[in-house]
Amino acid sequence: LRDKRCVVVGGGIVAQRKTAGLLRAGADVTVVAPELTEELSRLRDDRRLRHLALRFRPEHLDGAWLVIATTDDGTVNQEVATAAGERRVFANVVDNLPLCSFTAPAVVDRAPLQIAISTGGASPILARLLKSRLETLIPASYGRLAALMGLFRERVRQRISDFGARRRFWEDVLQGPIAELVLARREDVAIAALDATLD
Repeated sequence: LRDKRCVVVGGGIVAQRKTAGLLRAGADVTVVAPELTEELSRLRDDRRLRHLALRFRPEHLDGAWLVIATTDDGTVNQEVATAAGERRVFANVVDNLPLCSFTAPAVVDRAPLQIAISTGGASPILARLLKSRLETLIPASYGRLAALMGLFRERVRQRISDFGARRRFWEDVLQGPIAELVLARREDVAIAALDATLD
């Protein structure tokens, strides 16, 4: 979604949460709502999003890639879904699976590591509960471990051409002291150890 136009219809707490996710993905966000939460107003004032202080109209979706309807007005949500379908825009109507053309998973973000949890729209609350539990189990250092692997990926591929041997190399790294060093926030020592192991 980076630099793609995305629309959020509604200005409440749910809209705030959905907007935050779109902004993290790098989307170009427009919020259509007569009023905004304090946080959404701050994001507007900081020019992180566009705000149309209007009731939703179908033309608000012209040129959009996706729309998320977060209102508690069933008529507006239906209008959003209909307009999206006519324009072939992906639509998510919060808590109304029949009106959705996509569902959004709950995401544990340990960039570049991402873990998505989906119930296929059956129970978003369960997905958020599992996300909360996983976030307590998976420290941010796993993201640094994934980033370190990304730094060495091409070098390892050039050095170890056999796929099976390369997979075993990475399994040894991830289950051994190098990974423990990264998880202990000792990346410099881990990089030196990975260099030595590869040599």
